[in-house]
Amino acid sequence: MSTCTAPDGTELAYRLRGEGDPLVVLPGGPMRASAYLGDLGGLTAHRRLILLDLRGTGDSAVPADPATYRCDRQVDDVEALRVRLGLERIDVLAHSAGGSLALLYAARYPHRVSRLALITANPWALGRTATPEERLAAARLRVDEPWFAAAFPAFEAWLAGEDEPDWTAVAAFFYGRWDDAARAHDAAADEQTNAEAEGAFLDPDAFDPPALRTALADVTAPVLVLAGEVDGGPRPEVARLVADAFPNAELAVQPGAGHYPWLDDPEWFVRRVVAFLAADQPFSATATSRAHR
Repeated sequence: MSTCTAPDGTELAYRLRGEGDPLVVLPGGPMRASAYLGDLGGLTAHRRLILLDLRGTGDSAVPADPATYRCDRQVDDVEALRVRLGLERIDVLAHSAGGSLALLYAARYPHRVSRLALITANPWALGRTATPEERLAAARLRVDEPWFAAAFPAFEAWLAGEDEPDWTAVAAFFYGRWDDAARAHDAAADEQTNAEAEGAFLDPDAFDPPALRTALADVTAPVLVLAGEVDGGPRPEVARLVADAFPNAELAVQPGAGHYPWLDDPEWFVRRVVAFLAADQPFSATATSRAHR
């Protein structure tokens, strides 16, 4: 474990895993420790992952001011990490809610980002969240799963805001494969998440979607937006809205994948991300990539 110091003095922890060129990784949750990312399906064989624990998660310190959990207030934490690493520009991979942090970072520091991979990133920062209807539509794609009939009512109850839905049943819809590895991954979530900071991270005051869209239109770095075919948050068509915010972005849809695509098909995920990160030339225009098994 290594550390760097945020501008407000908060000590931030990060881990180095793998070999190769550095890749800064921003976790989601929101506010879940980076441990849940593992080795991103074996991406460590190709890149040296720099896994940041956001303030108040994992081994990073709890900030003196809880207001600094806000997504926009953590942008300079990412910049402090870049400075600590001594890198002029950084490749960034962000998952889920970490995507909003990455969007704000790219907007504020566009010349510090060399490539940006956004993995199943729900675009809160752009003023768009997954709707219950979209999540239900994605869930119904799983109708042939043996657990669907028992789990779907719990999923509906969760979306309806019931206090105590069966989360084990709900969680199945977040994974493309509801197997033992997925169950273990989900079981670790509560311990790894700073629940008190989740709401603060997504404070609506952290985001100004019109201003963000204007800023992202000037980001020249190549961008990969990767969506899961059966993920409800975001659905691939919502992920396209993220790609459309950049002048130089590509949308890829991973077949059969849910919200954690590196668990659902590690080989497909790693192959696609590595191809993007290794590309010599930036994309010339926004495009859709839909590979098959």
